[in-house]
Amino acid sequence: MTYVVLENCIACKHMDCVEVCPVDCFYEGENMLVIHPDECIDCGVCEPECPADAIRPDTEPDVEQWVEMNRKYAEIWPVITQIGVPPENAKEMDGVPNKFETLFSPNPGSGS
Repeated sequence: MTYVVLENCIACKHMDCVEVCPVDCFYEGENMLVIHPDECIDCGVCEPECPADAIRPDTEPDVEQWVEMNRKYAEIWPVITQIGVPPENAKEMDGVPNKFETLFSPNPGSGS
C-alpha cells in the first residue's frame, strides 16, 4: 500500500502534509503535490493533515490512475521538505470539479 495525492490538491496545495512526512516522499509541482509511491512508507500521517482531503491510500476504489500520475510527476518534480505558502485562493478552490482537465500544470514547483 501507498498513499497518493488526488485531484483536489490541484490549485489548493496546502502543504501541511509535507511537514509531517517522515521520509520526504512529497514532490512539488507548480500547483499541486504528489507522493512518490515507491518511497512512501505507508505510515498514513499525511492523510489527516490535508485540509483539502486530497490524500488517500491506493487501496481505495478509483485511485489507480492517481498512483501512476503521482509516480510520473515524482520522477520529474523536485522533492519538497518544508511547508510553503498555499495559493491565496486555496479555500475557494477546494472541491472545484474537473481540476485535472482545467487547472493542472505539469510544470515543476519551486522545490522549497
